[in-house]
Amino acid sequence: MARLLVLGAGGYGRTVAEAAAGLFEEIAFLDDRAAAALGPCVDYEKWKGIYQYAYPAFGNNELRRKWLEVLEQAGFQLPVIVHPRAWVSPSAVTEPGSVVLAMACVGAASRVCRGAIINMGALIDHDCVVGPCVHAGPGAVVKAGNHLEPGEKVESGEVRERKEYVACTPCLLYTSPSPRDCS
Repeated sequence: MARLLVLGAGGYGRTVAEAAAGLFEEIAFLDDRAAAALGPCVDYEKWKGIYQYAYPAFGNNELRRKWLEVLEQAGFQLPVIVHPRAWVSPSAVTEPGSVVLAMACVGAASRVCRGAIINMGALIDHDCVVGPCVHAGPGAVVKAGNHLEPGEKVESGEVRERKEYVACTPCLLYTSPSPRDCS
């Protein structure tokens, strides 16, 4: 089993670690202030040979985006973390660096892009694209067919109405996720 290094030991970092607990042999933190961390975030390169995966657990979308790039360039793999009590449709796609937390739901043919957070209890309906480093807050609802722009925030309890109707070609057997991508 692999090891995970989480940058940020605050509330979101601890939540990510708990969600990932069954997926990794060991989970450790880097944090600039937490006494229980292995060291500050800038020490990430010291841990490359020991931890295969790293994730920047920062709620700030832009900061998370920057750290995803730094960690990947340093040779870390970006995990896909889905809490065991979340539901992700078999036809949905979750990209590396994405997190789906407890009681969240990602519907059919949706795509959760790199660095996106689907927070606790958030609902992403079918045929949505949750862009890179988007944060769907706790209890957020994103209705069918929405495309959330990179770095966008859907606040806790917000209902994001459908921006446009996305018509699909009917088929008898669904075989692949939505062709829409995260660009």
